[in-house]
Amino acid sequence: MFVETLIKVLEFIVSALQIKNAILRLLVEACMAMIPSQKTIIQYVEEPTYYYKEEPEESDFKMLETEVLPKPNLDKVPEEYDPYQCTLAPKFREIASADLREDDTIRAQALTQMREWIAKHPHIKKCRTDAVFLLRFLRTKKFSIPAACEILERYMTVRQIYPHWFQKLDIEDPDIEGIITSGYLVPLLERDDHGRQVILSCAGKFDTSRYTSAQMARAHSLVCEVLLDDEENQVAGYTHINDESGLTMSILSLWSLVDLKNMLKCIQNSTPMRHRETHFINLPPFAMKFIDFGMSIISEKLKNRVVLHKSLDELKAKVNPKILPKEYGGTVPMAEMIEQFKAKCRRNRLKILALDDMHIEITKNSPYWQEVEDNEIDSGMCGSFRKLQVD
Repeated sequence: MFVETLIKVLEFIVSALQIKNAILRLLVEACMAMIPSQKTIIQYVEEPTYYYKEEPEESDFKMLETEVLPKPNLDKVPEEYDPYQCTLAPKFREIASADLREDDTIRAQALTQMREWIAKHPHIKKCRTDAVFLLRFLRTKKFSIPAACEILERYMTVRQIYPHWFQKLDIEDPDIEGIITSGYLVPLLERDDHGRQVILSCAGKFDTSRYTSAQMARAHSLVCEVLLDDEENQVAGYTHINDESGLTMSILSLWSLVDLKNMLKCIQNSTPMRHRETHFINLPPFAMKFIDFGMSIISEKLKNRVVLHKSLDELKAKVNPKILPKEYGGTVPMAEMIEQFKAKCRRNRLKILALDDMHIEITKNSPYWQEVEDNEIDSGMCGSFRKLQVD
């Protein structure tokens, strides 16, 4: 009897201890929950208050890198023009002064005069007037006000006459993104030895079974628009490298002769870019007739800037091989260059799409209508490259 009673007492004591341990465990967990985890305490000396700040995560930095820039103001006469402060590095200031005759006074006066011209233009209804946008045209024309105003007028006109080439430049468009991702058109990450932006085109990467000539044109236009607001690009200009390995008649036959002629005119007369050098490598023999055709349309100045190379080594003698993609002898893989450019496209997406809302009234009597009219066909220019005889 005594033993049984002792056993019950011992069982009661054990049970009480278990309950006590459970209570202690709950109290400990509650206290631990009140202690901040992975937080840094920041003390502000002025006030005896403490703030807790979460340590930044990698995703936070990625969000900042891909932050989308806002839409620009398209009022032709805004309440207030945006202030401008030159941020060019000394090297590019020297180029601007030597090549473009640019200094602070000339730049300020030119911006004022161009804005006054836009404000008084009877046919321009909506247009960007921020300094960086207008400097595209002023720097291309070396601060000649009439010439800069003329190319702006042409730029706005061709965007409306050829919307299938120059509008809806959206990196979120699966087809446009597909062309960029393929490596058909790649802005290199580093500048050449002259400080120029280099754009690499690889003809063999364009899939003619999936994409049209209009989509090709829009991919080119997107690349240009993303780069045009970079002031260093505006000053130093562009070097183009065209790798024609893989070029086929199926690519060339996407374009009619008339469309190609009009596109070359748009590039030469309506695009605010300083085309400094154009290099071709790996040209197949049949392509020479098409090169000759293009050379017959462009100006003498641009002709003198076209270089045909027999090999990649010849190109490397003119362009620093270190800046080329790894696949061409450089250090950075092309895929990495493409991804960085796509991120840049996304940051500028709203700003570029807003260009479609700019507007200039166009009539049959507009000064540039006859130049870029779809029906303009010179003698012997009918048809497409499918019908062109090659040796």
